[in-house]
Amino acid sequence: MAKPKKYRIPPPLTYFARKMRQEPTEAERRLWSRLRHRQLGGYKFRRQHPIGPYIVDFCCVEKKLIVEADGDVHAFQEKQDRERTKWLEKEGYRVLRFANVTIFQQTEAVLEAILAVCDGEEPQP
Repeated sequence: MAKPKKYRIPPPLTYFARKMRQEPTEAERRLWSRLRHRQLGGYKFRRQHPIGPYIVDFCCVEKKLIVEADGDVHAFQEKQDRERTKWLEKEGYRVLRFANVTIFQQTEAVLEAILAVCDGEEPQP
């Protein structure tokens, strides 16, 4: 009898991540248009990237940086977001969260903060 195939990422999670890539929020679309193709400092970002039991909005694997675009629903799931961030940080990732409204109103500042972290600096508040 053959051993069952082991998945690093469960297939349903990969399927869900693919589906999420097809239906991004407006904030995700705006950020992705500026992160894709190594436009930001030459760093490669992935979107809707599975890591363990989670799917993160954007990830620069090289710098172990995760960028989350938080919509209104995150106001009601602070505890889950804290647990998720804690787990991701335990895996060695740094998590930056930006409210959708901030992404829309201060896109350049958000990108500067992301680039600063990628470059090993602390972002300006």
